Amino acid sequence: MKPAKMIKSVLTAALLSVGAMSVTHAADITLRATANSNENDEDYDGLVVFKNYVENASNGKIAVELFIGTQLCSKGAECLQGVADGSIDIYISTSGGAAGIFPYVQVLDLPYLLRDDRIAEEVLSEGTFTRTVRDMALADSGDKIRLMTIGNTGGWRNFANTKRRVASPGDMDGLKIRTVVADLPQELVKALGASPTPIPWPELFTSFQTGVVEGSKNGITDIMGMKFPDAGLKYVTLDGHAYMGALWWMSNDRFMGMDESMRRVVVDGFAALQQATFASPKRKSIQAYEDFVAGGGDLYVPTAEEKGAFKEAAAPVFDWFKDNVKNGGEVFDALSTAAAAAEEKVDGGAAMDIK
Repeated sequence: MKPAKMIKSVLTAALLSVGAMSVTHAADITLRATANSNENDEDYDGLVVFKNYVENASNGKIAVELFIGTQLCSKGAECLQGVADGSIDIYISTSGGAAGIFPYVQVLDLPYLLRDDRIAEEVLSEGTFTRTVRDMALADSGDKIRLMTIGNTGGWRNFANTKRRVASPGDMDGLKIRTVVADLPQELVKALGASPTPIPWPELFTSFQTGVVEGSKNGITDIMGMKFPDAGLKYVTLDGHAYMGALWWMSNDRFMGMDESMRRVVVDGFAALQQATFASPKRKSIQAYEDFVAGGGDLYVPTAEEKGAFKEAAAPVFDWFKDNVKNGGEVFDALSTAAAAAEEKVDGGAAMDIK
């Protein structure tokens, strides 16, 4: 046999072998995962890591199909209903997106409870707080919707506006600030003297242009990704009032229908996903901040005293939350306790490391 024909024969045999192998080892479980974002988003980064980990660690027994955008559902309530009825296996929401069904997840929007990235990541990776919210969600959904982990989607929420630099709560007076429909963000904006204005996300660019709203509570990657400076957004104050938590939900029927070894693979996959979403906003925000300033944007970092003034002005929101939100007191205590423990651990370690 000539070398060329021999090579062709070997390749053909190899391809047939691979094809047979893929048929023989077809996945036993296929998970349908969706994120209402795009492939430039941290949610997508997390899902790619999850898919790679789970498919490999399960030796191909689990396949993960990704649906990015609105192919399967378009809004939080609709998507979570899909998780409950089993048409969607995995879905990621913001706290605002899930608040209509699980109002206590808005605890993540309470201002200034989590000091910085290290504290937030310690709280969320340690797991006690997440398990508290998981138990609440399972109880409220009839054991249908399971919270798997909480990651990040966009860094930190900061105040941004089209009118002026905001260095103190007094600078917020009268500003029309875009919020989601959820109650807590509106209460926060009112506590700081501004006017909350619920606007759907797709309408926000035009709303800045027309003056329907003059500010928002967003991370810098969202601000630049949506080109809000082109609509007149010029001022960003890095007050870091809320960590932009990403809540990863899964069909509990689907999860509990797996054997324990496969459930462990999925749990470990979500841990890998969480780490990816912690890291992704940090990297992406570097260029976003540079582009904002290069385009003429005003980026202001409050002093410790100024940030303290913001926190003091926002304090009434804590009591409102505990008094008005189902399970508000319990979930507030869970997050506050976890944050205090994280600060003690991180600060104790830092004290040893600087010596």
